[in-house]
Amino acid sequence: MTTNAFYQSPVLLNREAHRQLRVLPCSEYGFTSTSPSLPVTGAEFIDAGKDFAIVFADAGGGALTPVVLLGLRQQENLYVDAQGKWEGTYIPAFVRRYPFALADLQGEQAGLCVDQAYAGFNDPRGEPLFDHLGQDTPFLKSALEFLTQHQIASLRTERFCRKLQELDLLTALNAKAELFDGSSYVVNGLQVVDERKLAALGDEAALSLFRGGELVWVYAHLLSLPNVNRLVDRLAQRKRTEAPAA
Repeated sequence: MTTNAFYQSPVLLNREAHRQLRVLPCSEYGFTSTSPSLPVTGAEFIDAGKDFAIVFADAGGGALTPVVLLGLRQQENLYVDAQGKWEGTYIPAFVRRYPFALADLQGEQAGLCVDQAYAGFNDPRGEPLFDHLGQDTPFLKSALEFLTQHQIASLRTERFCRKLQELDLLTALNAKAELFDGSSYVVNGLQVVDERKLAALGDEAALSLFRGGELVWVYAHLLSLPNVNRLVDRLAQRKRTEAPAA
C-alpha cells in the first residue's frame, strides 16, 4: 500500500513565493481510484466502520496500520466512480486532507506542503492562502489545524496498534469471495482482532484498553468486518456494468 501516491509534485508553502496562490477545495476524488485500501485512524473507526471493513495491514518494520478496504482487485477503488465522485457516506481523513500534507523538516516544526499537480492548484476560483499582509487566511488555518489533528490521531493509532500486537490479539484474515460469473477473489495478508483472544484477555489489560478509550475502537473494528460483503456486492455490480463493454 503506497500511502503518499496522491502527491505527485508536493511543494513546501512559502509565505512570499505563494502570496497570491489560491487553492480550490477538493470536491472530486479520482486520485484515489487506484487505491484498494487507505489508512484510517482509530478516531475514525466508528464512522468509517459503517461503510467499510476496517482491517490491519503491514506498515513495514513489523508495524501495522489500520486501513479501510475499498476494493478486491489490484489498483481499484470501488467507492469512486468514473467521474471521481465518492460513493461512500464517509470519506477518510487521509483523503480529505488532500492536496495539503505535513512534511517533517529536520530540526524544525513540520512544514505545510501542497500538491502542485492538483487540478485546483492556483485556480482563480480557489481560496487564498495568505492575506494582503502575508498572514494565514482562515482557509489555510483550517487546513493546518485539520492536518495537525490528523497527525496527532495517527500517532495515537500507532500506539494502539503496538498494544494490540503486544497483547497478541491479532490473527490473520483469510477470506474468499465468489462472484456470479465464477470468478473468485482471496483477501489475505491482513489481520483482524481475534474475538477468542479478546475474551480471554486479563482484567488489567482489558481495563487498560477501556480506560484508554481504545476498547470501543476494537469493537468498532469487529463490527465493521461484515462490510466485506458490501464490497463483494459492489464488485459484482461493477463487473456487470463492465460485461457489455467487454
